[in-house]
Amino acid sequence: MSKSFYVTTPIFYVNDAPHIGHAYTEVAADVLTRWHAQRGEGSYLLTGTDEHGEKVLRTALGNNTDPKSWTDKLVTESWLPLLQTIDIDNQDFIRTTEERHKSAVQKFLQQLYDTGFIYQGSFQGNYCVGCEEYKNEGDLIDGSGDYVGERVCAIHSKPVEKLNETNYFFKLSEFQDKLLAHYEANPTFIQPDSARNEVVSFVRSGLSDLSISRSKERFDWGIDIPWDDSHITYVWFDALLNYVTAAGWADDPEKFATLWPADIQVVGKDILRFHAVIWPAMLMAAGLQPPKQVFGHGWLLVGGEKMSKSKLTGIAPNQITDQFGSDAFRYYFMKAIGFGSDGSFSWEDLNARYHAELANGFGNLASRTIAMVNRYFDGVVPAASSLTEADQQVVAVAKAAVSGAETAIDKVQIHEAIAKSWTLVDELNNYITVQEPWVLAKDETKRDRLATVLNTALQGISTLSVLFAPVMPKATKKLYAAICPGQDLAAVKIQLAADWNLVSTGTKLGELEVLFPRVEE
Repeated sequence: MSKSFYVTTPIFYVNDAPHIGHAYTEVAADVLTRWHAQRGEGSYLLTGTDEHGEKVLRTALGNNTDPKSWTDKLVTESWLPLLQTIDIDNQDFIRTTEERHKSAVQKFLQQLYDTGFIYQGSFQGNYCVGCEEYKNEGDLIDGSGDYVGERVCAIHSKPVEKLNETNYFFKLSEFQDKLLAHYEANPTFIQPDSARNEVVSFVRSGLSDLSISRSKERFDWGIDIPWDDSHITYVWFDALLNYVTAAGWADDPEKFATLWPADIQVVGKDILRFHAVIWPAMLMAAGLQPPKQVFGHGWLLVGGEKMSKSKLTGIAPNQITDQFGSDAFRYYFMKAIGFGSDGSFSWEDLNARYHAELANGFGNLASRTIAMVNRYFDGVVPAASSLTEADQQVVAVAKAAVSGAETAIDKVQIHEAIAKSWTLVDELNNYITVQEPWVLAKDETKRDRLATVLNTALQGISTLSVLFAPVMPKATKKLYAAICPGQDLAAVKIQLAADWNLVSTGTKLGELEVLFPRVEE
């Protein structure tokens, strides 16, 4: 079997319901996966939930329930429905409480223990329950408000806990030189470049061995250490392994061969070190290849702060999709924010872009073109005659849009891929304005020219349907069904989108509902 293009999201903590920051990550990974599928490649998207650890346990107890009941409820009522809300086409959803994951984690741990990469030792440090991580002094800041005079986690703004434990440790320090060599040999392993530079600097400063267990005397919500059931596995060591446990590492070598190494692992920049330092070291210790790329995207900001439920800045995805639809949600967050950079969300910006770009730009282009074909040619696609310079310009822009978008996707620049595609929207709108088909229709001697203009516009719109299919799957499916009835949009390879033969002469166009209805203020 051939290798599939394997994309993963982080698996998300189920201590609360998802907000649009989580959805942003999901959509980005989904767009990348769909894009490669549209190329005709095998593609596979994994997402899921991280359900162990002290933070989940405390949240469950705080809600007067046990952690299994709490995670079952949140996964069923919030996390799985999220995928439908934002139209995610994932091939697998892994929960770390599943038996397939737990047994594989124990197998992995035992292998590293047997080969000498795990030992028992003592440790004292500053522990952030929110991050489920020991913090270096450089990761802490001075507290404010209720925490004045205390050192707090820079991410969660809450005090760390002083812990002294005897645990099992992974020999992370042994992989400093191997990691640096890997980064050198694979310059795109960590992206964007700013993230790569940060990680390289961190590793060069020196690595300490990693505590990978917690005593059950402290808490017991986790996977047992296989050789010592008085300890459970550190939640991050458990969670990171989902990428290979779901891929069949422990029990399905044929499946594993088609998926691993992962092609892109999409993560938020706040968990980049786990994925770009600890994770590849774990894989190296087990004799496995690291993923081909780890991409650390930026944060969604609201009021200048990272989105957070605890700070009351979390916005539920359905608050947006209920008004604007899932396609607009996907388009807005992929287009408005440079992928890899932080970006601010505002309702005003979303509303303005929705109406200017989707309703008036793309949606109106499609609806008025189809309306003119219906009006002037009884809804039948007319044949084009010889193309003028203006027509050839549209073809050239379409080809450049496809080429530019493809290049951008290979660099994981989703926003740039959409921008390159959008040049064709602008070109077609300008083309129709200049060519004035409504004027041509009044002169019977210019009927061939009218046919050529509308055929050119339809061909350009078909190109856009293919280019935007990974981003706006619902709208493009409706549009393609209207201009190419009976044809399968998913079967059109994105690299052939500008071949100018997708819309067949003589085809009776289908009905097209309004793709992006106006939304009241």
